[in-house]
Amino acid sequence: MRSSRRRPVPEGEPAGAPATAENQEQAARAIVLRQLTITSRSREQLRVKLEQRGIPDDVSERVLDRFTEVGLIDDAAYAEMLVRTGRESRGLSRRGLAVELRKRGVDGDTAAAAIDAVDDEAEFATALRLAERKAASTIGLERAVRERRIAGMLARKGYGSSVVYRAVGEVLAADSGFRD
Repeated sequence: MRSSRRRPVPEGEPAGAPATAENQEQAARAIVLRQLTITSRSREQLRVKLEQRGIPDDVSERVLDRFTEVGLIDDAAYAEMLVRTGRESRGLSRRGLAVELRKRGVDGDTAAAAIDAVDDEAEFATALRLAERKAASTIGLERAVRERRIAGMLARKGYGSSVVYRAVGEVLAADSGFRD
């Protein structure tokens, strides 16, 4: 069942109170604080949430500017956190990370700065770790099948062909768990 609540009512306000600028600003602050309590979010994600709740753009910008000023909204830190967790938990490539950052509303320059922290060797090490895990689950299959499955998994994570072929080659050269 969906909630019928349209906008939060600031403390001390009756439910049918007119939407004054002060009320809207209080409501916007409450929305942003609640969203940030749940999880970190980009400025764009918060702007969209305020728009969905009917907060006027000028009020949204004022509130978001203030939250950015005091450091509660920090897209650079948010992007760095997404890059770190995307690599560690999901094994995403730089390309996959860029897509994820774009989906979450991080601007291009901020995303590029966060992704630049991942060098070629770190990206290959992540791909190799993923390939080793996938190779372990394909032991006993024909080599061509194993190659396809490992390569497909890495490609879906956004790794380029040179990284994919290098990782597949290294993992399967070191592993004798296949049938010819």
